[in-house]
Amino acid sequence: MARRPLPRILSSGTTSLARGRDLARTAADSATDVLHPLLVIGRGLRILAASGRRRWSQTPKDKRGPALFLGAACVLVVALVPYGPLLALITLMAAAAWHGRDRTPAKTGPSDAETERLGSLYEALVPYFSIPEDPSPLFAHGGEWDKALSGYEFDEAGRITRLHIRYPAYFTDGEATSRARIEALLHAKSGRGREYLFDWDEEGNQLDLRVLAALPTGIAAQPFVTSPGETVLGFTDAGGVQRTLPVLEGDEPRDVPPVIWRTGPRSSEPHLLAVGQPGSGTSTLLRNIALQALRHGGDVLIVDGGGSGEYSCLSGRCGVLAVECGPTGAQATLEWAAQETERRLIATHRAREAGRPAPEDTRRPLWILLDQPSVLAHLAVAEGGPDLLTQLQVPLRHGRPAHVTVVVAEQFGHLELLHDAIWQHTRARVVLGPAAIQQIADVLGLPPHTTPTAQVPPGRGYARLGTGPVHRLQVPATPDPYDEATHPAYRQAVLELLPGRLAAGGGGRRDQGAPGKTLQGQPPVQGPALDAPGIPEVPAEAS
Repeated sequence: MARRPLPRILSSGTTSLARGRDLARTAADSATDVLHPLLVIGRGLRILAASGRRRWSQTPKDKRGPALFLGAACVLVVALVPYGPLLALITLMAAAAWHGRDRTPAKTGPSDAETERLGSLYEALVPYFSIPEDPSPLFAHGGEWDKALSGYEFDEAGRITRLHIRYPAYFTDGEATSRARIEALLHAKSGRGREYLFDWDEEGNQLDLRVLAALPTGIAAQPFVTSPGETVLGFTDAGGVQRTLPVLEGDEPRDVPPVIWRTGPRSSEPHLLAVGQPGSGTSTLLRNIALQALRHGGDVLIVDGGGSGEYSCLSGRCGVLAVECGPTGAQATLEWAAQETERRLIATHRAREAGRPAPEDTRRPLWILLDQPSVLAHLAVAEGGPDLLTQLQVPLRHGRPAHVTVVVAEQFGHLELLHDAIWQHTRARVVLGPAAIQQIADVLGLPPHTTPTAQVPPGRGYARLGTGPVHRLQVPATPDPYDEATHPAYRQAVLELLPGRLAAGGGGRRDQGAPGKTLQGQPPVQGPALDAPGIPEVPAEAS
């Protein structure tokens, strides 16, 4: 038996039907929005009519006649009063709108699933917040959780996003280990994979838990609105700092709270140490610092211990004195940096003795950026040479009055190779990438108030300036512009911030005694001469 062909409207495909359904749904939604007041009034009139019919049915038969007479008298009075019918109509419409409004009952408590989650969390806290000697324990198995847990909020998945906990006064909240156990338990019971902030009120015996929103990762390197001596390390939470910066995230302007590191003679944290795992963003941080230093007229020395060419984009640029990736060149560069620091100190001292301001060349900032210097130090020692990290002692100890800033980036596995001088004088610290709480505390001196997550974007970590608090940090995206695997917009942003290249004859803002070697194809650097033009000779008694 032959099959009967389908009607044309069904065999022409589903595109027209889907488009028609979308148009019909859009028209229905628009009509509902336009007619919403009429629908509310109609629903109110229906409710009033049903209420009136119910009252009439409940009225005894012997009283219906007087009720009708009273109603007719009221209608007559309203009809005779000026503007009476209009006022009566307005009153009726207002009453209908009031009774026809949406009266969906507001949520006044947790749902069954949320109640079960809060109860299980309460039971899990009982062993930590109770002792047998307590006559009326706040936490007890089978107790009432609403006396200890309040201020709860949940997300769409039913997980806790905010919680207020009252705990007994005998809990040892002053001990870091006790607090760490509670934080680990709450982190596990409230949902892993998120970052929580724990705010302990030791005076009031209260703990606030809330989930932190992710820091913005779409902010690229750009000219930040800062003063000379201020360096933007990254961005943090709004409650952590009292300042915001206007930035562009993509093409949209917004104000974000920055972590600003202040350097110079009056800085209490003149040098910085950044630690992380491979791929965590320490090289990105150093590139970001170098671009900001060059923008404010500073001179930059770069020692790339990784040897991966991450800083080749800065080679030969105005203000970049050298980019070294070998032990010999790094040794010569750091020797020059130590002598330059001494020269600046002596020139400044002589100017002050003579009652004159410090020379201009001693007030221009000099930045020494070292990425994984332990690798080059190991190679130098293996080749029979001196440890190049010993040359950092002079810039670290005396760099602040000489406008010399040292930034060291190292990996967790090589921290034991760093000298004590680096640990002692780098009071500004940054930890990037995934790390345990104890690792973060060992570098920053304090554990973070949040729970680190295992999966974080590059440039994400924590920062602490001196003895200040620990801030969450997201470094601006500053990739190698020659790396085609990175985002084109971020690469273009870095290229726009790079200064111009030096002239072919070697012109530019470079000191005559500064090291002149850059990457690829340049001859090895010889030791810089202190009697070169433009640099005063250092007396023998000062060396």
